[in-house]
Amino acid sequence: MIRLLLSLTFFASLSLNAFASEAPEKSSLSFNQLLRSMSAAYEAPPVPNVEEPVPAIEKALENDPRFWITVAAATKEERTRLLELGLSIEEVTPTAVSGIIHRDSLPAFETKSVNVISRMPLSQFAVSAFKDFPSQDAAYHNYREMYDRLKALETANSDIVSLFSIGKTVENREIWTLRINSSAKGTKPSSKPGAVFQGAHHAREHLSVEVPLLFAVWLLENRNNAEVKKFITTLDIYIQPMINPDGAEYDISTGKYKWWRKNMSVNSGSQGVDLNRNYDSWWCQAGASNSPWADTYCGPAAFSEPESRAVRDFVKARPNLKTMISYHTYGELILYPWGGKYEDIPDQNDLKVFKNIAQGMARLTGYTAQKSSDLYAATGDSCDWAYAEAGIFAFTFELTPKGGWGGGGTFYPGAGVIEKSVRDNVQAALYLLRNTGDPRKAAAE
Repeated sequence: MIRLLLSLTFFASLSLNAFASEAPEKSSLSFNQLLRSMSAAYEAPPVPNVEEPVPAIEKALENDPRFWITVAAATKEERTRLLELGLSIEEVTPTAVSGIIHRDSLPAFETKSVNVISRMPLSQFAVSAFKDFPSQDAAYHNYREMYDRLKALETANSDIVSLFSIGKTVENREIWTLRINSSAKGTKPSSKPGAVFQGAHHAREHLSVEVPLLFAVWLLENRNNAEVKKFITTLDIYIQPMINPDGAEYDISTGKYKWWRKNMSVNSGSQGVDLNRNYDSWWCQAGASNSPWADTYCGPAAFSEPESRAVRDFVKARPNLKTMISYHTYGELILYPWGGKYEDIPDQNDLKVFKNIAQGMARLTGYTAQKSSDLYAATGDSCDWAYAEAGIFAFTFELTPKGGWGGGGTFYPGAGVIEKSVRDNVQAALYLLRNTGDPRKAAAE
C-alpha cells in the first residue's frame, strides 16, 4: 500500500508495481512471481526507521475517540444488540465479543447494564495488536496501484477485458470494475450468466482488495487453460476490488493505520457511513447503529451513499448476474443469507444451493460455512440485498486470519498472509464460477 522506507534496490528487482512502472506489455511478472515478490517483501529486513514504531502508532491514534473493548455476550441476540449500541464486533468467542466503540456510545452501555470485561484506548490497543507497520506492508495495493494493475490487465488482454467505472465516490474517485467477457465490453448488456467479485466495502480490510485483484491476474494468465477458456466464453465476469477507495486511502494516508472502516461522508459531528449497513435490506434495523459516530452507522437513509448506490445501479442494470462474493476480513468464514434476520431464507431449494456452494468453497479454503445471522444479525448488508432484490447467490467471505494475537484485532496481519490467502481463494472463486451457469443445480449435490 504505502512504499515508505523500503529498499529501492529491492523493489527495482521485485517491484509489485511492475505493471505501473513499465509498459504493461513488457512486464515479466507471472502470477507466481508476483506472489513470491509479495512474500519476499514481507520476509526482507526493513530499512531502519528514523523513529520508533510504537511512538509513531501512538501518535497516529493519540486523539482517536474510540476504544477497543471486550464485552460479555453468549448469544447471537446479545451480539446483535451490542451492534445496535454502536459496537463494531470484530472477534467472537462463546462467552464474549471484542471490537471497536466510540467514546460517545459508552454511556449507553452503562444504562443498558452491559458487562464490559475490559477496555482500552484504541491507540494503546493498536500498539500491542500491530504485527507489521505500514512500511512493511508495501506489498498491498493502494488505489493507484490497483488501477494500474487493472489497466495493465486490460491492455494485455484487450480482446476479452474491459475496464470501466460504475460510479464515483464521496471524494470523486472512480469505482473501477474489470470485466472479462469474450463477446461484450464495458457496459454492453450480456445474456451470459454473470459473477461478481467485490472487495473493500470496509476501508481497513486491505486483504479483501488483494484476493479479487489477484484472482483477475490468475484468470487472465491462465486464459488458455481449458476450464478458464470455457468460463471466458460462457460467463460474464466482473471484478471490483475496491468499493470504498476513499476510506481505504484515508486509512493509510499518514503512513500509520487509522483503523478506519467507513466511507468519507461528512455527518453531523462525525464522519463516515458503514457501506455494508447502507443497502436497502431491512435498513437500519437489527445489528446497525443510527449514531453517526459509530463504526456501524447505517447512514441517514438506505442507499444514501454514492458507493452503495453505484453497486445498486450496477446490479439492477444486469439481470444476468447469478453469483457474487463480497470479500471482508477477518475470521475465516463463508457466510450466506440471511444476515439481517435470524430466520432461514424461505425458499428451501435456494437454501440448499447456498449451503452446498458455501460448504464446497469452505472445503477449498479451510474456512467455516454458516448462515450469516448465526453469528449476529446485521441489516443493510449487500449480500442480503443482492439475493432479495436480484436473486443473486451472494456470499460474504471473512478472510484470514482466523483470530487475533492474545485478544488483539488483525485487520493488519502483514504481507505474509497474502500468498496463501490468494491461492486458497482462487480455488474457491473457481468453484463459484463452476456453479454460476446454473447455480440451482447445486441443490442436488
